[in-house]
Amino acid sequence: MVLSMQHVYIHELMSVSVKSVPADASLDEVVRMMHEHVYSCMVITDDSRPVGIITERDMVKVLSELLVMCPTRTFYVADFMSSPPVCINEDATLYEALVITQARNIRHLPVVNARDELVGVLSYADMTRAHFNAIEKQRDIIEHHIRERTRELSEANEELKALSLQDGLLGIGNRRSMEVDVQFTHINAVRYKRPYALALLDIDYFKYYNDHYGHQAGDEALKAVVKVVQKSVRSSDRLYRYGGEELLLLLPETPLQEAVTVCERATEQLFKEGLPHSKSPYAAVTCSTGITAMVGGCEGDWESMVAEADKWLYQAKEQGRNRVCSGLAALEKHT
Repeated sequence: MVLSMQHVYIHELMSVSVKSVPADASLDEVVRMMHEHVYSCMVITDDSRPVGIITERDMVKVLSELLVMCPTRTFYVADFMSSPPVCINEDATLYEALVITQARNIRHLPVVNARDELVGVLSYADMTRAHFNAIEKQRDIIEHHIRERTRELSEANEELKALSLQDGLLGIGNRRSMEVDVQFTHINAVRYKRPYALALLDIDYFKYYNDHYGHQAGDEALKAVVKVVQKSVRSSDRLYRYGGEELLLLLPETPLQEAVTVCERATEQLFKEGLPHSKSPYAAVTCSTGITAMVGGCEGDWESMVAEADKWLYQAKEQGRNRVCSGLAALEKHT
């Protein structure tokens, strides 16, 4: 049976990590929290009951009133703008735009042409409407094909799956959305000469784990690893399922040394978690990690970055697993 929008409930979509403050909280505190954690709104509560909400639109109103109160002072947009901007090419797809906005938690994308000239702006509301229409259209196609032809139903169903941004088992970005995000991050890093790093994480002796505990237990172990890693990395870092038991961690605006620190913390925390693995020499679920980072705005492609991380991952396995390997030692030697 194909589920329509009427079968998807709010409790399945909502964020449970809601942020709220009491009505007597200072505006300074709210602005600081929204800025530091990239919140688009803060809910105002009284004894856990919502009594109001502060949104980005309210912040614009506050700023407008501030400008009226200070008519002699000139404020320049350069002092407040986010830079460099996250832009998208006019020939990009809706899927790519959804991946970028979701990964970066932003609501507006300036649209540029092949010469990097501004030609428009794409809002999250625009994308939501288009995504809704695409899913509903695909649902209609599937329902029609159920009545008509099984083969065409299968093809339409595959197209519907292609709209997914997440891995169904782990609840993190899937391989397809990972490729979009990494490619987009790489292009912008080259364009603006900004750093970024990526890491490949592979669960050690996972085949032995599945053989001993069973594939269902293996799925639960994968979920547990994802939770530990997500708690150990920063909110700006993005985790994807690369394939099988391999994860890819994208670390924007991050030089190599900082990326190594983040990944070592995640590796250590996973070992401390002590998830039992009797077929591992560590007697616990661990992971090996290979890291690479863009240096000096190198114009190679993103696939080369992934291949480099994979090389360091192989070295981590060769050195005994449960460790992080990168080119940091060589980099420090030459600096």
